[in-house]
Amino acid sequence: MPPLPPTRRRTASAEKQMKRFWKTVGVEGRPEGNFAVLLDKRTLKTPGGVPLLVPKERLPVALCIADEWENQKSVLKPHTLPMTSIAARAIDGLNNESTRKDVVAYLLRYLDTDTVCFHEEFPQRLVKLQEAHWKPLIDWVEKTYDVKVNLYEGILNTKQPDATILKLGSVVSDYDAYKLAAFERAVLASKSYLIALGLVEGFLSVDEAAKAAHVEVQSQIDRWGEVEDTHDVDHQDVRVRLGSAALLVAAQPHLA
Repeated sequence: MPPLPPTRRRTASAEKQMKRFWKTVGVEGRPEGNFAVLLDKRTLKTPGGVPLLVPKERLPVALCIADEWENQKSVLKPHTLPMTSIAARAIDGLNNESTRKDVVAYLLRYLDTDTVCFHEEFPQRLVKLQEAHWKPLIDWVEKTYDVKVNLYEGILNTKQPDATILKLGSVVSDYDAYKLAAFERAVLASKSYLIALGLVEGFLSVDEAAKAAHVEVQSQIDRWGEVEDTHDVDHQDVRVRLGSAALLVAAQPHLA
């Protein structure tokens, strides 16, 4: 039988790596207090090759990561590993101070075009959704951080006050690697700095954050109906990503 061409060999190798190669999954406490996820008694590693060790106060995160790998039945599906990927992001990418500054600066760009700051006066169903899901969040941000949040009526000249940007940027700059990873995912999932802030600080539940991110789409659904396998799938995907962010920062004082 002739050898496979290089392209086919690479494809075959990728397919082999994507298949489940482990039989057992477990969680093991380490002497230093961290928890490791084990595949056949071997410590799971991040894409950067670092052991994926979860702090002791985040045992539920380790259990969820283990559950994700246990549920890879035959073929590895990366999109079904949200807790693994977000924990790896914290470990691999957000422990470097320079990288952290760059990430915070990038995420701050969402503040001037934040979804929850664009308020419409029509149709009425959209106005009601804005009042229900955006106004309480904006009020909380202004009161909690003593800042002014500008609302926009159009797409031109969208800018938050410098003092607001500096204050909310400093809040996120103080996050540890795990909380920053959660915040980053929440911003990218919701397209909103303020929704992400409300979620990781415990003001919004996952369901509330998902609904806040879904206001404009929900208004269209209310008016025109839902497109099956599009609107519902997108909404659930956002919920999964926001859920992984919320779990990563969930307080577990009894485990500390």
